[in-house]
Amino acid sequence: MNTTRTVAVTALAPLTWGTTYLVTTEFLPDHRPLLTATIRALPAGLAILAATRVLPRGDWWWKAAVLGTLNIGAFFALMFVSAYRLPGGIAATLAAINPLITAVLAGAVLSERVSRVARLAAVAGLVGVAMLVITPSAHLDAWGIAAGLAAAASTSAGVMLTKRWGRPVPLITFTGWQLVAGGLVLLIPMLLVEGLPPALTAQNIAGYLWLTLPGTALAYVLWFGGVLRLPAARVSLLSFLTPLTAAALGWWLLGQSLTLVQLVGGAVVLGAVGAGALAGRRPATPPSATPLPALSGASRSR
Repeated sequence: MNTTRTVAVTALAPLTWGTTYLVTTEFLPDHRPLLTATIRALPAGLAILAATRVLPRGDWWWKAAVLGTLNIGAFFALMFVSAYRLPGGIAATLAAINPLITAVLAGAVLSERVSRVARLAAVAGLVGVAMLVITPSAHLDAWGIAAGLAAAASTSAGVMLTKRWGRPVPLITFTGWQLVAGGLVLLIPMLLVEGLPPALTAQNIAGYLWLTLPGTALAYVLWFGGVLRLPAARVSLLSFLTPLTAAALGWWLLGQSLTLVQLVGGAVVLGAVGAGALAGRRPATPPSATPLPALSGASRSR
């Protein structure tokens, strides 16, 4: 797959994640963030494991647990804490710091050369997101800000380790391991804090199905594929498409108005993503998928 096509396919993930706000507010039960995070991750991961019937081996037990916690479990939990304690615009802007963190870590951890264009695109994209989503009436909350920054750091660290460790199995299996690990991290806090799920309506179920299947299972397969093939700084810039999509859907489907500043901010975001995608056209060499050792009859997943 050439670089342009890889970027385009990977971009489908943050575009899909941009529907999360609309689905959450219009289809899901109120004040159940941990339930929503758990349902997004665990059923999809278990379905993938049931289909592939391949479990981690050796040190990939703890590596899958670490990646699942950073990319899924901790990220989802912190993201929802930030979203519930802060106005959506502030929370989205904090999440958009991820490309800046990734650009710094890519050079320090992976020894990737981060171009000046990519660094400038990360800064411009953050400014564009702020113009797009922050309103003058927004109020700040210290715990919400801390959670938002921690969520950005968590997913940046997950991208770094994903690229460093590669994957020992096909991409869909690799994604399933992380979804299960992240879902299990969320399960106990969800039961302790929120209790058992309420009775769900048909509308609730439709919303959860959207978030679980295209919004998580498919989106993360596409995202991890891009993470493994593209430079870290470039793939992280695509995450700016999430708040842009959320704002566009709010205007189109919910009748939310957009000011001139917000429209300019959206144009800046698109420009930043485009500039970052075109910076350094040579694709990174994807890590090879080293087969797992043959599974014995006693240890084969059933």
